[in-house]
Amino acid sequence: MESGRKDATGDNAGHNVRGPGRRLRGAVANKLGISIMAGDYAPGDVLPGEVAAAEELEVSRGAYREAMQVLAAKGLVESRPKTGTKVLPRERWNLLDPEVLSWAFAGEPDARLVRSLFELRLVIEPAAAAFAAQRRTAAQLKQMREALGLMRRHSLATEEGRAADREFHDALLQATMNDALIAISASIGSAVSLTTIYKQRNRKLPRDPIPDHARVLDAIAEGDADAAASAMRVLVELALEDTKVVMAARGTEAGDSQSAGLTGL
Repeated sequence: MESGRKDATGDNAGHNVRGPGRRLRGAVANKLGISIMAGDYAPGDVLPGEVAAAEELEVSRGAYREAMQVLAAKGLVESRPKTGTKVLPRERWNLLDPEVLSWAFAGEPDARLVRSLFELRLVIEPAAAAFAAQRRTAAQLKQMREALGLMRRHSLATEEGRAADREFHDALLQATMNDALIAISASIGSAVSLTTIYKQRNRKLPRDPIPDHARVLDAIAEGDADAAASAMRVLVELALEDTKVVMAARGTEAGDSQSAGLTGL
């Protein structure tokens, strides 16, 4: 560029954080969020100072400061005068934030988090399926059928198929007519999508889960709450088993550790 400034849209020195305005702030938050979720910074660690960190990442101090505000809003860090920016205890992290989940799954996900997500799904989704069987509208049932059709057409190996999977689970939660359940639909959808992507990161899915979704839909369509809850529980339990298989097959020391961490279910 004539001004001598570095290209704001390209990668720079391997940091991948160059870019204008909001995109730059998001890239910095993304990089640091991934590092925290990967354990590069443990709870209690103090992050590099604003000046040093901005220089290392080759961004302005303002962009770095805004990125810290993003992380603080998600419960990952806390900034205080004189003591700097510290990584908060894990229990303060907003682990159901879809962006935080994406940071966790950017690398090898922590076994404790994976187990927690499946436990959450086992608590919520069978009950949600039962509510949906009792309360769903014709339009919501059509939406679930259309999503299932797209899953079959594209398969879960494609982004189109995974988007349809998210739509299926979102439509199911909408059909509960329960505002609290609907409020966490984005978190549930992210958990479903990210674990599916993880399971086929280096190999095909261990098993086709689409028939499991079809059984849930059939029970909801029939208005059978007990059958819907049972089918959904089986769907989530089989998804957990698939995840255990994949984590055990990673063949790395981290993968072996992660797999062992899932044996509690």
